[in-house]
Amino acid sequence: MTGNAPVITLIREFCGAVGGDAKNLAGVEIVGEGSLRSVFAVTDLATAAIGTAGVAVAELVASQTGERPPVRVDRRLSSMWFAGSLRPAGWNVPPPWDPVAGDYRAQDGWIRLHTNAPHHRDIALKVLDVPGERESVARAVSRWDAGALESAIVERGGCAAAMRSATEWAAHDQGRAVAAEPLVHRAATDRGAAPAWAVAPARPLRGVRVLDLTRVLAGPVATRFLAAFGADVLRIDPPWWDEPGVVPEVTLGKRCARLDLHDGSARAVFERLLGDADVLLHGYRPGALARLGFDADRRRQIRPGLVDVSLDAYGWTGPWRHRRGFDSLVQMSSGIAQAGMERMDRDRPTPLPVQALDHAAGYLLATAAIRGLTTRLATREGSQARTSLARIAALLIGLPVDPQAPGLRPEQPDDQADTIEPTSWGPARRLKAPLVVQGTPMRWDASAGPLGASPATW
Repeated sequence: MTGNAPVITLIREFCGAVGGDAKNLAGVEIVGEGSLRSVFAVTDLATAAIGTAGVAVAELVASQTGERPPVRVDRRLSSMWFAGSLRPAGWNVPPPWDPVAGDYRAQDGWIRLHTNAPHHRDIALKVLDVPGERESVARAVSRWDAGALESAIVERGGCAAAMRSATEWAAHDQGRAVAAEPLVHRAATDRGAAPAWAVAPARPLRGVRVLDLTRVLAGPVATRFLAAFGADVLRIDPPWWDEPGVVPEVTLGKRCARLDLHDGSARAVFERLLGDADVLLHGYRPGALARLGFDADRRRQIRPGLVDVSLDAYGWTGPWRHRRGFDSLVQMSSGIAQAGMERMDRDRPTPLPVQALDHAAGYLLATAAIRGLTTRLATREGSQARTSLARIAALLIGLPVDPQAPGLRPEQPDDQADTIEPTSWGPARRLKAPLVVQGTPMRWDASAGPLGASPATW
């Protein structure tokens, strides 16, 4: 294997975390130069996460053909995909953030409000007792202690995070809990029927049914990757949910339906879908699916042999395991935003240049799903795998950083694919794929489209 030594080490760690074989790294090539400007090794993380997913695809192909295709990952394109792959032609994607969302100075420090979901926005404004203008919010926040405001919003079901240092996080009960968790928790489950699909090297996931219960951003990145190799991805959202700033980016290759799982008839539909699924990928907080009648035991009963992959924000143990969270909030909680502010001599929280926790977790989830499918083909056993954004943050904080690394060369026209993608919003181009598995190209069978545009059926 050629390439940067820290990336090689990280790919090996990722492969080990999902049960891959380090011997299979001999055919991996890392190309491209430069790094995203950050006090953390974001480009190394991006390259390793995407490369590891490619290794899993190659292992799947080799398990059926006996020949393991070489894998090539481009560190520059990987960095760019972590920022976004879509390049609209003559139209614009809506802003990714609600006007109220962002960082605010409290009496004793900084706090971030995450208000993209309307009900999260309503909770924050109710706690602050202000209308929705950003200036009013800023004045109200300035009268609070950051930790007290975080608690008040979170206790009411909203989303906020006070800025902490890495040292504070390491001493926090939740920080200690996350540090003790494996990068990926894996377990074998009951055997099911022999898979109804076969691996074709050019489209190794063709015929694999993936039921996607995820939203911004890690889970949709994972299922977009699975769709790139032929998986039939059906995304399920509640009737009221939308995320217009990211839907054109992440619905590529998928069908998207709506079900209200609080409704009995919708749960019956979901149960039928799950009964025919090969992979379930979900981002519900611990216990949320159980409250809807679909705990882990029930999921296995409905679909023996299921590959069950899940993500949580703040980890699966500890006092915050049920807390709502997003990439930007975990960066505030874990010390990433403060480290950026201090080391780059800024006067406000300085997050990563891209939502690297989400994207890295997404490719790790995809890797776990593919490894689970490989095992199922060999043994008919199902599997469970789970990770968290906070665990990815802990990994990133510990990675070595090269302060002399050159920056990335700016995007060029030839970085984009030649084909036009006719999205539902207008024509667009995608960046070229950051990953090449020889003989197994990344390509998508459907353009990006809106949520809820398809029926809830296979």
